[in-house]
Amino acid sequence: MATISKDFSIEEKLSAVLTLQKIDSKIDEIKILKGELPMEVNDLEDEVQGLQTRIENINSEIEKIENYIASRRDAKKESEALIKKYEKQQNSVKNSREFEALEKEMELQELEMKLCDKQIRDADKKMLDAQELLGKTEQKLAIKNEILVVKQKELEKIIKDTEKEEKELSKKSDEAKEKVDERLLSAYERIRGNYRNGLAVVPVMRNSCGGCFNVIPPQRQTEIGQRKKIIVCEHCGRVLVDNDLNDSIHID
Repeated sequence: MATISKDFSIEEKLSAVLTLQKIDSKIDEIKILKGELPMEVNDLEDEVQGLQTRIENINSEIEKIENYIASRRDAKKESEALIKKYEKQQNSVKNSREFEALEKEMELQELEMKLCDKQIRDADKKMLDAQELLGKTEQKLAIKNEILVVKQKELEKIIKDTEKEEKELSKKSDEAKEKVDERLLSAYERIRGNYRNGLAVVPVMRNSCGGCFNVIPPQRQTEIGQRKKIIVCEHCGRVLVDNDLNDSIHID
């Protein structure tokens, strides 16, 4: 929580919020260094997980097809066995009616065998399609995994290289906030959140705002240099400081 101190001069308030800005800008630089890598890694991890689930589903479908083909082959064997049985029974029938009845049963079993053959052919086609899809999905998964490993290593290296600095800067940022006037801190955080570059406090550079680069009138620049009141850019709303003050503050 920032503390309000009425004893703080405008220059001290500006110095405090400018110090905070420089610390936060260094933190922003680290985030920029990471870039879109964290998001890319998360997206790739989700995609890999999705492909793995898809492969599991395809394998499950292939197993079902295999079981179905096996059941159709068993059904065909049963029909073949029945036909042989009926053929033997025909040799011992007592009349033509029994013979014709057995003949009809044999015809039904032959139709059943043909149906099984058709069902097996159809299932074989589904099997080939599923295996082809499985191969393509596994290939895609392998490619995504390779990319993911590379991206993870890149991100891990950046995190390893910057983790200590980022922690130290975050601590400094928290400490710096304690020294900023509460109302000024609230304005700082609001302005900072409005811009992608996170700049809420900027110096006057070449007679222009260091944030939006609109020209600052000479009289306004003089007032900024006097540090008697907090002045914001009338175009972008950022807090303006003079170059001397900006150059006097360094973040180790």
